Amino acid sequence: MDKQPEYIRLRIGGFTVIENEVLNSIHARRSTRNFQERQIEPECLETLLNAAIWAPSGGNNQTWLFTAIQNKGILLKLNELVREGFQHWVPDDDYPGKLGAKAASQRESYNFYYHAPTLVIASNRLDYENAMADCALGLENLFLAAQSLGLGSCYINQLHWLRGDSGVREALFELGIPKKHTICSAAAIGYIGKESTPPPRKEGTIRIIK
Repeated sequence: MDKQPEYIRLRIGGFTVIENEVLNSIHARRSTRNFQERQIEPECLETLLNAAIWAPSGGNNQTWLFTAIQNKGILLKLNELVREGFQHWVPDDDYPGKLGAKAASQRESYNFYYHAPTLVIASNRLDYENAMADCALGLENLFLAAQSLGLGSCYINQLHWLRGDSGVREALFELGIPKKHTICSAAAIGYIGKESTPPPRKEGTIRIIK
């Protein structure tokens, strides 16, 4: 009989869970919305992007594109285009995040990427059913890699919501994102300025059938 591996076990939220380096990163990761101005090192950026492209994709298509922007001037220009885009953008549902972002964009201080020094934009083919899912999987790899390197990260929706805005879209095309791509999501990345408080996990979201 094969010997069962020795695991470190913890009791979390009524569940007995195994502890290891990967699982610790999952439990420790938070959405960061306060970043230091300090830029991340080139090897850190390359490590994060490499982690993203090792995510699973539908049929192993790997049709995604992860575009990293670290130029402060370009990021600020993109932020202004996002602010302008929100002025005439009409949300297609009542999701609080959309309503909150549109309202917040009225403020001069609004910054959709929380002044992070690095923004990674995930795009994928317009005609591809798994475009969003594949990009989300890639960014989750990136988020966990960032956590393991002592970096903060946050999932950014605004460019996806404004993917049809002509000003935003033209600016992204000039940055090399193909017009045949849809903007799926983005990630703000940098050194953490202020730690986020971990929200409790909601009950009733797990079911085990044996």
